[in-house]
Amino acid sequence: MTTAAGRQTATSDYFRLDDDLTPEEIAIRNKVRDFAEQRVLPVINGYWERAEFPQELLPGIAELGVVGTTIQGYGCPGMSRKAAGMVAREMARADGSLNTFLGIHSNLCMGALNILGSPEQRERWLPALARIEKTGAFALTEPDHGSDSVALETQARRDGDHWVLNGHKRWIGNGHVADVIVLFARNAEDGNVNPFVVEKDDGGRYPAGFAPTVITGKVGKRAIVQADIVIEEMRLPVSSRLTGCHSFRDVSRVLQATRGGAAWEAVGHAMAAFDIASEYAQARHQFGKPIASYQLVQTRLANMLSELTTMQLLCTRMAELTDRGQLTNAQASMVKMATAQKGKWICNEARDLLGGNGLLLENHVIRHLTDMEVVSTYEGTDSMQALIVGRDITGISAFN
Repeated sequence: MTTAAGRQTATSDYFRLDDDLTPEEIAIRNKVRDFAEQRVLPVINGYWERAEFPQELLPGIAELGVVGTTIQGYGCPGMSRKAAGMVAREMARADGSLNTFLGIHSNLCMGALNILGSPEQRERWLPALARIEKTGAFALTEPDHGSDSVALETQARRDGDHWVLNGHKRWIGNGHVADVIVLFARNAEDGNVNPFVVEKDDGGRYPAGFAPTVITGKVGKRAIVQADIVIEEMRLPVSSRLTGCHSFRDVSRVLQATRGGAAWEAVGHAMAAFDIASEYAQARHQFGKPIASYQLVQTRLANMLSELTTMQLLCTRMAELTDRGQLTNAQASMVKMATAQKGKWICNEARDLLGGNGLLLENHVIRHLTDMEVVSTYEGTDSMQALIVGRDITGISAFN
């Protein structure tokens, strides 16, 4: 960035990591960034304050051609992991709620269909989801099973040509309106976890026994709606079960593949917060000079940028290892843990540097801070990620 006086100032890509992006990755980064700046930022605060999802933005997102990210075929772009990271990073720099929608729809729902579905099942659902003609959701979490979702209690029993499901799901993003919901239940016969697709019919109705209600009162990610879903004797056809999943180990394949998206999102929030704080410090005058001229402020900005650069380096290396097929579960957990912790700290520092102005939505940083509270919780809390890394370090599991 160049000031009015012609001086070069620090940017949020301090180590110039974006210089190593391929032309295709740069094009993806730029089109998502332009959409986020021109279409999302002007309207998102109103939706956030009203706790409403910006449905008006979905056609524009579909036109970007990024839905499905790394999935090959079925109308999906088949991009690199780093390019997928750019999608999450740039959308989160504008708003975390829209990025969460993409994470749910494009990564979790479509990712589960791609990894766990048969070729026929992929062909049935993925193309419409890639065009956002239909929206998706991913129903794993339950009221009593978040971090220990492996112990989920929703049950599925076979009854002739149907499966009958009973249970309770909670914190299901887009789960009150999605056209295609990948829902996980325990098979009553063998105790294994199986995924089932819950679809709306042509009239826009869910199967009988599927009752979602909107969770209200959230202070973060307010522009994406989560549902509490009660399931009572819901009948689904046998063809609704995804055939490539036989146990929770297969579910973990989906979660590992998508965990990187949360880390890239944390980078996006942190980049936005640093940029806001840096620009504010140079423009805000107190005691006759910009607050950026004070040693304490410069020290804080330097440490924010150092932590941000660490986050970017971790995500870049994570993408490289993933594309090589070398990323381990523990490595993914370390990246998610570190980026969540650092991202939340950077956003908090930025809020504090702005003083009272940091509490105003018009300055955006408070939205990034509360969204980072959510990022540090979903896709595995910091404590759970630490235990996964700790098990890898010591060879001893502390979960039991």
